[in-house]
Amino acid sequence: MTTSSWNKSRIIGQKRPLQISHIWGIRNRLELEGKVRDLALFNMALDSKLRGCALVKLKVSDVAYGHSVSGRATVLQQKTGSPVQFELTKGTRDVG
Repeated sequence: MTTSSWNKSRIIGQKRPLQISHIWGIRNRLELEGKVRDLALFNMALDSKLRGCALVKLKVSDVAYGHSVSGRATVLQQKTGSPVQFELTKGTRDVG
């Protein structure tokens, strides 16, 4: 009996970055489908370069005050516990 590793025939390691055309395609599809939350999270992922587990733990109060969205945000990284400051682009602030 032979054993095979769990990652046989799978690409492992760092993935290739998204191409600009893919990013705009994802944004357009999310806008057309009215998925405001998903679009906001996608844009914040690009702005912050945070891991998904850190993104989904964000609270509205981490990036907004009242009815205005902050231009900058600071969050603690889930894995390392170190603070990460990032700028929210105009496109991200205008979602919704």
